[in-house]
Amino acid sequence: MLLASQAATAEITDNEIRIGYLADMTGAYRDPIGPLGEDAIRMAIEDMGGSVAGAEVVLFSADDRNSPDVGSSVVREWIDERNVDMVTGLVASSVTLASVKLLEEENRLGLVNGAVSSGVTNESCSPNHIHWVYDTWAMSNGTASAITQEGNTDWYLLSADYSFGHALERDVTRVVEENGGSIVGSTRHPFPSSDFSSFMLQAQASGADVIALNNAGSDTINAIRTAGQFGITQAGQILAGMVLFSTDIRSLGQEIAQGLQFTTAWFYDLDEEARAWAERFRERTGSMPTQVHAGLYSSTLHYLQAIDAIGNDEAQAVRQQMAATPIDDMFASGGYIREDGRMVHDMYLVEVKSPEEAVDEDDLFRLVRTIPADEAFRPLDQSDCHLVQNGDT
Repeated sequence: MLLASQAATAEITDNEIRIGYLADMTGAYRDPIGPLGEDAIRMAIEDMGGSVAGAEVVLFSADDRNSPDVGSSVVREWIDERNVDMVTGLVASSVTLASVKLLEEENRLGLVNGAVSSGVTNESCSPNHIHWVYDTWAMSNGTASAITQEGNTDWYLLSADYSFGHALERDVTRVVEENGGSIVGSTRHPFPSSDFSSFMLQAQASGADVIALNNAGSDTINAIRTAGQFGITQAGQILAGMVLFSTDIRSLGQEIAQGLQFTTAWFYDLDEEARAWAERFRERTGSMPTQVHAGLYSSTLHYLQAIDAIGNDEAQAVRQQMAATPIDDMFASGGYIREDGRMVHDMYLVEVKSPEEAVDEDDLFRLVRTIPADEAFRPLDQSDCHLVQNGDT
């Protein structure tokens, strides 16, 4: 038994498995992801007993401040000075796209959980990162198609002015037009923004059936609050939050958020396994988890299980093992990793319940529709990923 343990450890770099958690800890994405993401990762590490293949699992964390320069600098330091094996979190798409380039150059693995841009596994795909939770293709496909098919065909787009907002703007436009709708106007706002008055007045004046909020975190919250002040939804226009988190709904309150429909990768009331894990998370942190917290746990656990199975932490060997193993846990059932690095799983169109419908403070959502995995994400025959085009898996 001792010999087997020693042999396995010999395949682990530095006799430790080193993970870096890079996220926005203080800015727009603090609440839905932020510091509590570290707890989700630690839960996965603890569920593996704190060590894998005879090697201790070590976790580092850092605030990227939503800056590509800061984020890539941290990743560079982690690689050069701490010899990390894997980086996860990766929240703002601009930070993520800068970071995954370094990970590919140095043959380290990236598990992208926070970033939403579908470009992460499309034009910016690599054999060194996996996109776990959601992306702009899936979020727009679920929400925009449902709203447009109900006869709301004229759309106005309000987008965060950076790579994530641009990707969501592109994907929402595609879905709306494919379903017979049209874009009647658009504008972009700085990231992050606190004052949405002028942007919402422009959107209101457009006369569009739907105002799409192609942003996230505090930007989405501020935009929805401003819309409420101007009576936009009361006057009949639909507000479509393209990326919403349970923390956003709590911040807004169900009185304001009721009736909002959006697409999510996970919610705590999904099934018994999800509820049990969410309760564990709440007991630990005092807060209910978001879809990204669930994804951080799921992806880290799958990563560590892959290392345990092969006794090796080399990036390509681990990625191959992860791709060969279905994801069946509290986050996904029958999930799988494609050659472009996209983890494919069911998505869910939900609606925020009214305060009267909710049985308790955690009863936020009504499931409208389960979007099957093969429908939820961009088909490979529409991919620009060079790994797919070249057949390199």
